[in-house]
Amino acid sequence: MRRFTIAAVLVALISGPAALTASAAPAVPAADPVADVTAKLQTIAGLRIESSRVVNGKPFFVLRYTQPADHKNPGGEKFEQRVTLWHREFDRPTVLHTTGYGGVGGPFTSEPTRLVDGNQLNVEQRFFNTSTPASQDWTKLNIWQAASDHHRIVEAFKKALYSGKWVSTGASKGGMTSVYHRRFYPNDVDATVAYVAPQDVINRRDTYIDFIQEAGTDPACNLALRNMQRNTLLRRPAMLAKLKEHAAQNGLTYESTFGTVDRALEAAVLDTPFAFWQYSTQANCAQVPGTAAATDQQLFDFIDQISGWSFYSDEGTAGFLPYYYQASEQLNWPDVASKTTWLKGLLRYREAGDAPAAVPDSIEPKHQPFAMMDVDLWLKMSGQRMLFVYGENDPWSAEKFEPGPGTKDSHWYTVPNGNHGSNINALPTEQRAEATQILQKWMGVAANPAAAQTKSIDPGAQRQGLR
Repeated sequence: MRRFTIAAVLVALISGPAALTASAAPAVPAADPVADVTAKLQTIAGLRIESSRVVNGKPFFVLRYTQPADHKNPGGEKFEQRVTLWHREFDRPTVLHTTGYGGVGGPFTSEPTRLVDGNQLNVEQRFFNTSTPASQDWTKLNIWQAASDHHRIVEAFKKALYSGKWVSTGASKGGMTSVYHRRFYPNDVDATVAYVAPQDVINRRDTYIDFIQEAGTDPACNLALRNMQRNTLLRRPAMLAKLKEHAAQNGLTYESTFGTVDRALEAAVLDTPFAFWQYSTQANCAQVPGTAAATDQQLFDFIDQISGWSFYSDEGTAGFLPYYYQASEQLNWPDVASKTTWLKGLLRYREAGDAPAAVPDSIEPKHQPFAMMDVDLWLKMSGQRMLFVYGENDPWSAEKFEPGPGTKDSHWYTVPNGNHGSNINALPTEQRAEATQILQKWMGVAANPAAAQTKSIDPGAQRQGLR
């Protein structure tokens, strides 16, 4: 039951009055970089400007856009969706970015934005943070409704501000969200760049555990991870005592979501090898306490470092409930308990690592097994101008979006030894240059070698709500 957590993003904020030119004649005020954009934004019906400022010499806006809670009933309930805009120029390409979760806290630069020197819109996913209908009708949280949110935003901004080329992008769940948008509205944007985006087509036909057992180049590392799991569960009473002490010291509870501390502990243990390869590398294998000599505290601290005991608390899972609902309903989830033969006789809650385990009983998502099959079929038969980047050791790469006979002008790349933070910049030199050129060609912009070498800041390359 792993997940993506949004990383903090730090950006220098540059603002202040322009210096006046010394002259006997009255000074001419410097052009306001915000005014022109503001005037165009004000022509978009249902758009509210919450704040604006200048960042690195370019206007940055926090916006609220009124959306129907149900796009099949546009005259019904409404909610405001949080959108941020970092404007470059009206004639530059526009990047539509999403994390698939809550919106990022401030300005940041996604990798495609840097590579095409484009405008960037970041859209918060419906049902996250304040982008939530007051009714909280969970049946209105599905991939079509979210894609329709993006469709209305693209239509509005194309008409009012940006009539040029568009590319959608996101990492992890954000990348998935970008693909779903293209499935339902294939002509909204000209291309899509999806990073480390899994595609779990058939829920119970998972290959994640097999993938993890082959990750890296040293079989001893995965043996150590298996031993770590086994030893932790063999010492269940001592580990439960530590977890209860941890909860008391940190004001955490474990009853509302998982029901018991014991069930939460087992979920964390099941998740840890997946989480290890998701964000660690071969170099971290030495840190795994994989021998019988490992102390209780070493085991407890390692799981806390990799999976995070606080996440499995009621407080930790609360912000990810929309993800777990989506996974239970349509997205599917990794089965981290099956094929764990080394844990035979030690598991009490085989379902503890499944997404539905984190959804309260008061909410009952209805699993729709054909949703991901439909997306998979669309990509194989009609997808075009799609660029995917995966990490060689990232468990989410076990089940990827795959091309088919009708997929056109689309490209797949894998970062050697890469994890869930993989991107174009991490590819080998020739592949990095090739992927960059493909994107720039799609967007009709001149090559920018310096941008290709610049590491992007992308909070979408996050720890998954999917895990």
